[in-house]
Amino acid sequence: MTTLQFTPIGAALGAIIEGVNLAEPLSDGHFAALKDALLQYQVLFFREQPLTPLQQRNFARHFGDLHIHPIYPNVPDTPEVLILDTHDQNLPDNDNWHTDVTFIETPPLGAILAAKQLPPTGGDTLWASGTAAYEALSPPLQHLLDGLTATHDFGKSFPETRFAVSEEVHAQWHASRARHPPITHPVIRTHPQTGKKALFVNDGFTTRINEFSARESQALLDFLFAHIARPEFTLRWRWQENDVAFWDNRITQHYAVADYLPHRRIMHRATILGDKPY
Repeated sequence: MTTLQFTPIGAALGAIIEGVNLAEPLSDGHFAALKDALLQYQVLFFREQPLTPLQQRNFARHFGDLHIHPIYPNVPDTPEVLILDTHDQNLPDNDNWHTDVTFIETPPLGAILAAKQLPPTGGDTLWASGTAAYEALSPPLQHLLDGLTATHDFGKSFPETRFAVSEEVHAQWHASRARHPPITHPVIRTHPQTGKKALFVNDGFTTRINEFSARESQALLDFLFAHIARPEFTLRWRWQENDVAFWDNRITQHYAVADYLPHRRIMHRATILGDKPY
């Protein structure tokens, strides 16, 4: 078995992985090594991995059951792989700090993103470590946040106005909205494998800290959203075609930089279901 090589690229998170072909079934050794690396580095990057949607799905399935997104289009015959195709006729909606799909009871364990078509410049993605951000807070603020809960709302990142372009799309949005009412998660999440604590509120979906008044909630959320985006908790990845990123969605956030319009950017994502945050 080829030995995997790990090259850390950020102080808080991130590593480049070499020595594995993701298009082939993983050996037990590679599977165990990648699971451990994900816990250690939080975001893993692989260069020169020209995966088909089926291969991407099969790789993701090593780590758990897969989510089918209620809004984004998916690859025909491979519904577990969604398509993020953004250009001047379909503007980006993920250019904010967010954790994927926190509007469900069991948000994703992780996600695997493959670069299929890139603009000539721009289109980078940033990731932030929720554990590094939590550990940098003062003990009194950590104590205040422990035990608080927050509301996560599908409609914050997927507003009705964006999907009123046709009766069919509008009906799909209403059906998705009905299946995904606002849900409550802890403000501070404990990682189920490492036991480390992390911030678990994000600008994409979190709307309210439930135990506070509206003004108190907004002030604290504004601080936490800005705090996790501090450069020392983040890394920035400059994509190359056929790059693949695999991140621990339980304790990270990411931001897709929308600086490439009117050029086109196409990414494929497979999303691995997780467990209920605590």
